[in-house]
Amino acid sequence: MTSESQSLGDRIRFAIAHKHLIEVLYHGSTRIADPHDYGAYKGIERVLVFQLRESAPSHHSATGWRLFETSQIEECLVLVKNFPGSRGQAHERHLAWDTVYARVS
Repeated sequence: MTSESQSLGDRIRFAIAHKHLIEVLYHGSTRIADPHDYGAYKGIERVLVFQLRESAPSHHSATGWRLFETSQIEECLVLVKNFPGSRGQAHERHLAWDTVYARVS
């Protein structure tokens, strides 16, 4: 959906602003997720996602909240498919971010 020449940060911001799913290669596993928050947490740039699918089996559930360090994202594609947005008030303030670059509304 977005150009590969765009920075990772630009792709994440676009996906959050337009509520598009992302597909990332993270720790050797392809994951499909809706990105919710992007910023710095405990001094490290991260993206908070709700993961929908993971290609490699793990000891964790394939779905649920995940916090990815952006420096460890090997690939990131913004998909055409949208997600509805926030997952409700209980999930609005997930973490005490140092800085928030983008947040889904």
